[in-house]
Amino acid sequence: MVRASGVFKFATIVFVFIIAIFLTFQLLDIDLDFKIRDILARSVPNEPTVKPFRVKCGLVRQCPNSHFAFKMASGAASVVGPRICLEDIILMSSVKNNVGRGINIALVNGKTGELLKTASFDMWGGDVAPLIKFLKEIEDGTVVLMASFDDPATKLNDEARQLIADLGSTVITQLGFRDNWVFVGGKGIKTKSPFEQHIKNSADTNKFDGWPEVLEMEGCIPQKF
Repeated sequence: MVRASGVFKFATIVFVFIIAIFLTFQLLDIDLDFKIRDILARSVPNEPTVKPFRVKCGLVRQCPNSHFAFKMASGAASVVGPRICLEDIILMSSVKNNVGRGINIALVNGKTGELLKTASFDMWGGDVAPLIKFLKEIEDGTVVLMASFDDPATKLNDEARQLIADLGSTVITQLGFRDNWVFVGGKGIKTKSPFEQHIKNSADTNKFDGWPEVLEMEGCIPQKF
């Protein structure tokens, strides 16, 4: 019985020893596998995350160098004000609470694209004198962005129209009651601006009751406009 008991103890010790060796090799194998994976992961350069390309102000295509991207919309009837974006920055909008009935104007430095001033002039119930004063004080080299809202024309007189024409507008002489109009010009411009759209207020074609549809315009303004 003593010999049998000794044999059993010896067999148990051998079995435990074999199990211990097996588990040790298993652990070493796992650890080695992790280390190999870690080394391989470090040796492979991280692939850069590709971000979708976004064009400034949501334009259809990117502007060339030395140009400012712009997108603008006239007001919608008497409900939603105009929106002016330049170089992916909203200059004027209802959300910014800096638009009003009449003619909305943003002045931008023609070299840097920096916003200089915004203003709106009520051409239905207001006075044209503040608009004339504002237009006369615009300095050479300034980009001028204008958008209509509700009624941009009732109080306009010949002097105000001429000052806007001097900025490059060809439509201002025809602008009438509740017309929609968007325009980009410049103080000191030598030619007529290519950035202007106009739609007449007409009961036969109006999209809204008493107002024409919203006008949208986008493009690329050369620096030193």
